[in-house]
Amino acid sequence: MSLEQIDWTVQRVAEGHDAPADTDFARWIAAVDTRLPLAGELTLRLVDREESQSLNAQWRGKDKPTNVLSFGYGDVPELLGDLVFCGPVVAEEAMAQGKPPLHHWAHLTTHGLLHLSGYDHELSSDAEIMEAEEIAILATLGIPNPYNETQHAA
Repeated sequence: MSLEQIDWTVQRVAEGHDAPADTDFARWIAAVDTRLPLAGELTLRLVDREESQSLNAQWRGKDKPTNVLSFGYGDVPELLGDLVFCGPVVAEEAMAQGKPPLHHWAHLTTHGLLHLSGYDHELSSDAEIMEAEEIAILATLGIPNPYNETQHAA
């Protein structure tokens, strides 16, 4: 595992909700980095519903908490960006989807890192490309396709 070009930190504002250890985040970042080289400063921030909702309302115009928000700084090359996770939402989604919580965290971390690398899913064609990349990266971690619900049945 090599993370030489990435200076990353985890801010744990809200704990619990099956939040990953730093070693989990390191594995997931390295899996993305192996396939799509990353560079710069990265902050992973674990927040509560209130902070997630406030950021989602301010930056996306959606007045509700969300699983992960990505904030890229494309015009500042030394900054990869920030990923803000709402632990309670991630935990609820994992349970509702019948997924192991760490699998869902890994998927959302991968998803957010792809956003910071320029991927998006605004158009269906772009979504297909992004989802294929997520599936391939997660497979290297032994995590099933997150879009195939039958693979996650408990």
